[in-house]
Amino acid sequence: MFAESTDEEQIIERVAALDIGKAELVCCVRVPASGGSSRRVQEVTTHTTMTRSLAELANRLVDLRVERVVMEATSDYWKPVFYLLEAHGLNPWLVNARDVKHLPGRPKTDVLDAVWLCKVAERQMLRPSFVPPRPIRVLRDLTRYRIDLVAARTAEKNRVEKLLEDACIKLSVVASDIFGVSGRAMMAALIAGERDPKVLADLARARLRAKIATLEEAFAGLPAGGFDDHHRFLLERMLGRVDAIDADIAVLDAQIEAHLAPFDQAVQRLDEIPGIGPVSAAIVIAEVGLDMTQFPTAGHLCSWAKFSPGIKSSAGKSKGNGSTGHGNRYLARVLGEAAVMAGRSDTFLGERYRRIARRRGKKKAIVAVGRSMLVIIWHLLSDPDARFRDLGADHFTRSVNADARKRNHIRQLEALGYRVTLESVA
Repeated sequence: MFAESTDEEQIIERVAALDIGKAELVCCVRVPASGGSSRRVQEVTTHTTMTRSLAELANRLVDLRVERVVMEATSDYWKPVFYLLEAHGLNPWLVNARDVKHLPGRPKTDVLDAVWLCKVAERQMLRPSFVPPRPIRVLRDLTRYRIDLVAARTAEKNRVEKLLEDACIKLSVVASDIFGVSGRAMMAALIAGERDPKVLADLARARLRAKIATLEEAFAGLPAGGFDDHHRFLLERMLGRVDAIDADIAVLDAQIEAHLAPFDQAVQRLDEIPGIGPVSAAIVIAEVGLDMTQFPTAGHLCSWAKFSPGIKSSAGKSKGNGSTGHGNRYLARVLGEAAVMAGRSDTFLGERYRRIARRRGKKKAIVAVGRSMLVIIWHLLSDPDARFRDLGADHFTRSVNADARKRNHIRQLEALGYRVTLESVA
């Protein structure tokens, strides 16, 4: 039996779509035809991506009273266009190119792409991507650059360790961090020309002094000429780069702290979550922003971050492996690190991490705890008065159903061939 359908196609009267390249863009504008008819007319124009040309385009769209401007996320070329249109009071939408693919067999040109995007947009068949406001965008640029600098520093430290191994110096076998006070003193002595294993080992400080004999063994290859002039030259250059990056990170941290000042209360509340510190809180705010109206529920935020399982079903059967897909890699990285740190704590999140890791492995535990953190973050940012309250590491023990646990134990023993009789202890 057919059910009555009341669907009505809602068309945006005045809409524009941009196909953006590095040097030029194609703009298609669709508006109602004059005379009160239901027909539509369109205009397709080409513009350079220079600021003056973009300003002229923006003024033209304002004059036409365009209600929405849609563009694909093409590399970083969309950013100057988006920001300039936003500054002119227009309503730009950034959409995922995957959502506006052409039908098979259609020819592909910049003009046809713009027309197709405009037709799809006017029928409201698109959803906008999340573009944070300017203060959050500035903070995001700083935090992402900091992440890149930390990665560059880590790569340079790995090169130092490989260089020492090439010179038959086994310092990393003895010292857990060769860039600590002791390790840097030893490498400085190597650069200065010291080759005596006993003198180098005696530079150890604090707990490393208990391993002086082993350190002498680690430097035993020096008298044989393992560490020559080219090793000294490269080590000096590498340590210089590490120090330069450290200095850049310190300056960058000061800038991040200054831009975080307006969001200080939010940072303090996020800092209460186990595993999340001030740096992690800054990255989270830079990636998701503070306006949670962009995400109606915590589930929407988890889905956007790809911390929700993908559901693919056909013919009554689930397909695929349930993977989450690729989301925001900066957010995923900081949540993964926070989940591992929380797993070492005596908290609810720590116990949740350990329970899942025992049954399903560490990778599943990281994603599950990361999703729990996102839910907590959404609630804290949605309600300025909300505070984090830890449920405690014994939450699962306190919340367990005693009858269900009893039945499980009985069933397991019976499966092993035992007859179980229970007697209550007074």
